[in-house]
Amino acid sequence: MAPHSDSPASAEYVVLLDEDGTPVGSADKAVIHTDATPLHLAFSCHLVDDDGRVLLTRRALGKLTWPGIWTNSFCGHPGPGEDPAEAIVRRAEQELGTRVDSIEPAIPDFRYRAVDDSGVVENEICPVFTARIRADLNPHPDEVCAHHWVRPEDVRAAVDATPFAFSPWMVAQVPRMALYSR
Repeated sequence: MAPHSDSPASAEYVVLLDEDGTPVGSADKAVIHTDATPLHLAFSCHLVDDDGRVLLTRRALGKLTWPGIWTNSFCGHPGPGEDPAEAIVRRAEQELGTRVDSIEPAIPDFRYRAVDDSGVVENEICPVFTARIRADLNPHPDEVCAHHWVRPEDVRAAVDATPFAFSPWMVAQVPRMALYSR
């Protein structure tokens, strides 16, 4: 699937949710992230390699929200009617140029709202998953400007010591995930 562009044929739609998490419609992802972002469905994924390390990525400097911040491996939005596992496979290819499998729920009830320094709001019901990487990385530069494989205990220590260096969703996820347990 081609990366997102501004043409209507390639618009990426997100699922809008009511306060109980029930789908109530959809909207173009390119226009909903504002200072009044409606509640919508997303996901976060933490990739693990065969050595048990976790992939951290640094968001591209051109991203609308949290540019240049370190975060989990990748995030995305399931489209209307799209299974979350299918969305994870799709976004792993689009964002990181890789393949994944062994997708497992880590925090199925994760929800957060955060405001970027620019004033843009993230407002998501965002189930968190882990997955195994099964191909080389080829990150898309519009999505990721740097990446590192890190031992889980070092991720936990870094997030605990310098939460300001990480995305707010990752700071909230790490303490709740068995992957990062001490």
